[in-house]
Amino acid sequence: MTKLECIEINPDIKPKMAVIWLHGLGADGHDFVSIVPELHLPNDLPVKFIFPHAPMRPITINNGCVMRAWYDIKQLNGSLGEEDEAGIRDSAAKIHALIEQEKSLGLPSDKIILAGFSQGGAMALYVGLRYPEKLAGIIALSSYLPLNKLLTQEKSAANQDVPIMMAHGTEDPLIPVMFAKASKDFLIQHGYQVAWHTYPMSHTVCIQEIDDISRWLQQ
Repeated sequence: MTKLECIEINPDIKPKMAVIWLHGLGADGHDFVSIVPELHLPNDLPVKFIFPHAPMRPITINNGCVMRAWYDIKQLNGSLGEEDEAGIRDSAAKIHALIEQEKSLGLPSDKIILAGFSQGGAMALYVGLRYPEKLAGIIALSSYLPLNKLLTQEKSAANQDVPIMMAHGTEDPLIPVMFAKASKDFLIQHGYQVAWHTYPMSHTVCIQEIDDISRWLQQ
């Protein structure tokens, strides 16, 4: 399996926590690096951030153009339609390997958070709810739960109580907020703890959202 290339922030510290942050469709690991200083985390909370680059793959909705993506998207009209299960599972294995790498460096899994935006947030939810050991938390921004029909049979008991933060723009034209809310409701119905935030924005992030992420991480 090809290892994902990553950008690391604070790679040489002895972290109390690590955040593996997954970018959205067509972006790369650089996309959210600038948010780290905006989180204003306290000095007594040393955090290592890992920003991996997704594999290159053709994307159906973009006329087959090859770009960085965690999985193919075959339609975008307010519903998922046919999901790229093979692509999702392939990327999940690569993200698993990143978690195992941090564990090999001495950080237990319950000090590792999976975060992501859009497609990256979908992967954070997919991987985090199935990971066999307890994680510290999951952050899904402007995102949704993929392959939700398989969750009941594939979910990990170790992460049944994992803290989840979901945040979304009420004016998002790409992933409508009602779609994200349906994922949030599905998770709550299946016993998960979800902190839900909405903001008057489109498919992006805002200052209030960054502040809320900072508070959530510190908690």
